[in-house]
Amino acid sequence: MEFCCDYQPEKTTSKRLAGMKVARFQRNISKRGSKKGNGYPVGPILLGFIVFVVVGSFLFQMIRIATRKGVA
Repeated sequence: MEFCCDYQPEKTTSKRLAGMKVARFQRNISKRGSKKGNGYPVGPILLGFIVFVVVGSFLFQMIRIATRKGVA
């Protein structure tokens, strides 16, 4: 039985090289999803501003409703 002319047994991957690739892949898998840094997606100043706007708009809406005596 003859093999195709592209078959070259001396160019197959060695077990040592395959083992190194598998180990590198496994280390990479364990690193996925882990983030470096403090873990906050927004800074504290931006977070404070968002809270200020939300709470301020709520208070403003409550004052507005109270001065209109519930008339929408």
